[in-house]
Amino acid sequence: MDFHDVRFPARLSFGSMGGPERRTEIVALANGHEERNTPWAHSRRRYDAGVGLRSLDDIAELVAFYEARRGEMFGFRWKDWADFKSCVPSREVHFEDQVIGIGDGETTLFHLVKTYRSGGAEYHRPIAKPVAGSVRIGLHDTEQVQGTDYEIDLAAGRVTFAEPPVDGIAVTAGFEFDVPVRFATSRIVTSVASVQAGEVPDVPVVEVRI
Repeated sequence: MDFHDVRFPARLSFGSMGGPERRTEIVALANGHEERNTPWAHSRRRYDAGVGLRSLDDIAELVAFYEARRGEMFGFRWKDWADFKSCVPSREVHFEDQVIGIGDGETTLFHLVKTYRSGGAEYHRPIAKPVAGSVRIGLHDTEQVQGTDYEIDLAAGRVTFAEPPVDGIAVTAGFEFDVPVRFATSRIVTSVASVQAGEVPDVPVVEVRI
């Protein structure tokens, strides 16, 4: 797909509003019960990039970034300040944060995932855009060495081991990550007066599938 592997300025995304959405089809039956179904296996995130803009220089930086992406044409990385680690925000990334697979003695390729748990239910979110220098990989309780024991594909969130992990061993990972997004508007409307008055433009961005 058309994607530029560059991050939207993190200082501009700080303070932005947004989060996950899910599509659920609900049919109300004659007896008052409901039938619910979802066509989406994964949630989709939306954000407003305009909230973090506080000056004319910020507007200029946004416009330059928008033009370089050709508006809605090319995707880019986005830092979700509320959810950008394999652990809770207050902790440091550790190689045992997430279990991304179980060795079988043959498989060498594993995909990064983040698991969300609540009330006995789980959701496994694929992570396609890990942050360079943040990924840590472990086997059982031992951290592995990048470049020797494994390689990481930062463009797709894939981990490839030099040797397949032995049968039954847990493959774990810790990482920071970005959300792949694109602009969700065909135009940006700004004015000097509105910025000076403390108003911000509406600049929606939406997650894209990788």
